[in-house]
Amino acid sequence: MPEITPALVGQLRAMTGAGLMNCKKALDQTQGDLDAAVDLLRKQGAAAAVKKADRAANEGLIGQAVLQGGRVGVLVEVNCETDFVARNDSFKAFVSDIAAKVATDGSVDLEPDRVAAVARIGENILIRRHQRLEVSGQGLVAAYIHTGGRVGVLVEVGANQQATTVHEDFKQLVRDITLQIAAASPVAISRDNVAVELVEKEKEIASQSDAVKGKPAQAVAKIIEGKLNKFFEGTCLLEQGFVKNPDLKVLAHVGAVSKQLGDEITVRRFVRFQVGEPI
Repeated sequence: MPEITPALVGQLRAMTGAGLMNCKKALDQTQGDLDAAVDLLRKQGAAAAVKKADRAANEGLIGQAVLQGGRVGVLVEVNCETDFVARNDSFKAFVSDIAAKVATDGSVDLEPDRVAAVARIGENILIRRHQRLEVSGQGLVAAYIHTGGRVGVLVEVGANQQATTVHEDFKQLVRDITLQIAAASPVAISRDNVAVELVEKEKEIASQSDAVKGKPAQAVAKIIEGKLNKFFEGTCLLEQGFVKNPDLKVLAHVGAVSKQLGDEITVRRFVRFQVGEPI
């Protein structure tokens, strides 16, 4: 007879959504046979979530929570099986609750909540990922959820003076940056932050493009440099055209607000989640 360990009880609970005591009793009655215990719980009507973990969860929502007056923020992706459930108020409330719990405690155990939600909602649910940002020094964290909850953004913007962080112009700048990230999908804040592998890939593509064929070496170098600059302008947040005024770079807009408030404002980090994207 297999030893009925807490891990085995937890596994049965994850498979069925039944209570811990029900799982322990079922394993006792079946002498530790996991499959038999599942069948027993189903017969007892206690296995509301049985085997839903085997079903694909490709839909879902991005959720957010910002606490402590903008000092802490969280972005989460929670997946379900169907768009119908993703639009359901119960699922939306669950996603919001998960985000708030992670914002409050970054090490919280979310599995009991997930299992209970599977049993309540009736679909496989996965808490796919979450990211928590906490301000260091002076600054604000802000979040934005876009496109019916399928895209979400979390950003930390810093300043040197506490007075700056409570100014409405600073708060508006932070909000505008979240909109920028949601709409333009940058991969980094500046070109210094772009992964070396990504830059090398772009160089390779540029060096093999039709634009350089038959050109002298000096011209090839300039063409590649030009293509890289174009790449950085499209993928680096500070080099992108500002969504509210595409003729103005984000860097210039941040600089203008910095000058107006008499402080140095810096975009420190950001997170952008999209439902179902590779991670």
